[in-house]
Amino acid sequence: MRINSFVCGPLTVEINEGKIISVIEGYVKKGKSKQEVIDYADAVVMPGLVDVHVHLDEPGRTQWEGFYTGTRAAAAGGVTTVVDMPLNNHPTTVSMETLKLKLEAAENKIYVDVGFWGGLIPENALNTSILEGLLNAGVLGLKSFMCPSGINDFPMTTLHHIKEGLSVLARYRRPLLVHAEKQHHSKNHLDHNDKGDHRAYLTYLNTRPPSWEEAAIKELIGVTQHTRIGGSLEGAHVHIAHLSDSSASLDLIKEAKSHGDSVSVETCPHYLAFSSEGIPNGDTRFKCSPPIRDAYNKKKLWEAVLEGHIDLLSSDHSPTVPGLKLLEEGDFLKAWGGISSLQFDLPVTWSSGKKYGLTLEQLSLLWSKKPATFAGLEAKGAIAVGNHADIVVWHPEQEFDLNDDYPVFLKHPGLSAYMGKRLSGEVLDTFVRGNLVFKKGKHAPAACGIPILAK
Repeated sequence: MRINSFVCGPLTVEINEGKIISVIEGYVKKGKSKQEVIDYADAVVMPGLVDVHVHLDEPGRTQWEGFYTGTRAAAAGGVTTVVDMPLNNHPTTVSMETLKLKLEAAENKIYVDVGFWGGLIPENALNTSILEGLLNAGVLGLKSFMCPSGINDFPMTTLHHIKEGLSVLARYRRPLLVHAEKQHHSKNHLDHNDKGDHRAYLTYLNTRPPSWEEAAIKELIGVTQHTRIGGSLEGAHVHIAHLSDSSASLDLIKEAKSHGDSVSVETCPHYLAFSSEGIPNGDTRFKCSPPIRDAYNKKKLWEAVLEGHIDLLSSDHSPTVPGLKLLEEGDFLKAWGGISSLQFDLPVTWSSGKKYGLTLEQLSLLWSKKPATFAGLEAKGAIAVGNHADIVVWHPEQEFDLNDDYPVFLKHPGLSAYMGKRLSGEVLDTFVRGNLVFKKGKHAPAACGIPILAK
């Protein structure tokens, strides 16, 4: 099969048995060959997006989200690979045995390729055999929380647990992703939590100040110095998930990287698309942790993304039924977080980013190449000979309204803060390893995604 398109000039991508076998400047006509040729004219052909932070919640909580619904949403949004988080499913993915349950739950249900993070919790951090069994079974790395996760069987880790986990990960050269918030229990904080208007977004925002992120990251930086070349943790890598604070927290990370620490950081589309000033009271669709901060913070995050200080690897897709129930109550302090956005990664990022000067080349780097490299997915993230033919075809300037008439494939569309928005960048077709899995609002009749396991 050949795909013709015009990106920065005429281009032909040739595919055979799921891989890219040639990339040719200019159009290649069909000629006498029986090979299928698809001509997309002036649409953009780009590497499929790679989202390394999604919650698909199987087994155990399919009513929240599932492999079938989540990966169909991904395909509709041009996302061709996702990496599933180890919590929200039950049991959580913290051992070789629970990873096996996850793989069994995914059979014949996935429309895109799916990798898996394992969980770092106190129990396996202090038991090397459990942790090594999990890594040997194929998780791409580990995830831990420095504050309560909200899931009973996924307890938070201390710095001691993190160090123990990194000592194992150093041998495997796989990353540790960290939810970096460290709680403060000052009198003022507790008073505000107890007496504030629970429907006011500002009340929730004040319960998770930037100092929480700063405190956690400051502790992590004390560890990452040992990941430098010649250090005791050389080979380990710390990745700070979903950064929302663009001030002191970001400065700490930039300084650590300048010293050679093996550390990286991501942010999410919702931190780049929304600001606290525009969030209505009682609309708990906007609740996430860390919280969405003010417009100035959003501007500084965009500057850091475009300057290469922050990566964009994550939708943190996490719709939950408790969130749906509490949506009507509008209580920000009680509602479960989770902005549902997997289908909208591409148009949301593009719609917001082009106002700040985001280019197509940067978009591809941020949503394809960098996350694939980070997760160790060598055959993904770029349109290059030998790579998987993971491709999204889309129209950057095509605008559309996210309303009841637009085909939305999220498990709970009502939980998405993006509903009701007008966006630019409509996805036409999505290919996963050369298989057309989504075309103009319709999915392939059968799931053809495969699980990705580290070797």
